[in-house]
Amino acid sequence: MSSASALRLQIEAALSDRIPSALTPAARLLREVMPTGVAAVDELLHGGLPVGVLTEMTGAACCGRTSLALSFVAEVTRAGRVCAWVDGSDALSPESAAAAGVDLRRLLWVRCGVQAVGTAGGVVPEGFAVPRKYLVPAPPIKGLHGGGFGPHPRSEVKGMSEGVGSLLRAGAAASQPLQILGLAGAQEKTRDARERFESVGNRTAAVRRGLSITAGSQWTRIEQALRVTDLLLQAGGFSAIVLDMAGIAPEHVSRVPLATWFRYRAAAERTHACVLLLTQYACAKSSAGLALRLGAGGALSTGRTLFVGREHSVEVSRQRFAEGAAPEHGSNVVPLRKPPQRVSSASWQSRTAWAGR
Repeated sequence: MSSASALRLQIEAALSDRIPSALTPAARLLREVMPTGVAAVDELLHGGLPVGVLTEMTGAACCGRTSLALSFVAEVTRAGRVCAWVDGSDALSPESAAAAGVDLRRLLWVRCGVQAVGTAGGVVPEGFAVPRKYLVPAPPIKGLHGGGFGPHPRSEVKGMSEGVGSLLRAGAAASQPLQILGLAGAQEKTRDARERFESVGNRTAAVRRGLSITAGSQWTRIEQALRVTDLLLQAGGFSAIVLDMAGIAPEHVSRVPLATWFRYRAAAERTHACVLLLTQYACAKSSAGLALRLGAGGALSTGRTLFVGREHSVEVSRQRFAEGAAPEHGSNVVPLRKPPQRVSSASWQSRTAWAGR
């Protein structure tokens, strides 16, 4: 035995009562993974998506993000487990999910932005409480200086010009009939100009109101999706939860606080669930244990007329729980030495329902 090994054994024996294995690195087990059903992606990720981790899939339209998520959910439901799909943009097709192999009896589909039965006209059924919105600021209090004691003094002079004009028309009708025409003509021109100005203002306000309604509906969908995901993670029992926010504008999704994604990460680790976040651009940052960036390739066709699928590419942007030990070692201990760099991208194909899986 060398002198270094003997000295190490002596130190560990002296400190065994207070610090067991003082100079031996603690063994860290690798996380459990679940296959995605795509051989190229499973080979790239060394078995599939990690369990108890927030996985973020980003990419533009037609990049294969939903197809990969459906393939993963199909594998999970095929194993007899229950999954949940929080559809933030109400874009999931049950027919496509069933064609991809998803067992719909084991899938909870939550559609955000859809009016519930019994709430037509904004009437909430008895026994249901309206949750408070925590992403939209509270509306300002109307009234004098926000105090609720009547209208603002500036609004009291809105009808002054019409009142004065009616008085002038009534008083001038008896004494100056020739000048009434000129005054009436000037008033008509003024009224026409005012109406044109008000019509332009009304159109501008309508456009602004439409934009605000659109933005408000986006925030409503985001609030519902985040609230439902919170409830599902707190309830537990779901092996995989997919939060689909790919159809929502990135400028709205990026405004979600980072504390939300950190809370999802902690809840996924506590409940031992696999949480998938589908977005156009990365927004979870360091809370995502695995980040995949997908890209669209060329179209697949049979002959010249039949479209059968597309080619896709996937790249690993972040992988917190990577396999550190070499396969030939047969060990689950992560070594202290930095492992060699591995391939971080792969390509795969998604086929249409009429072309087969």
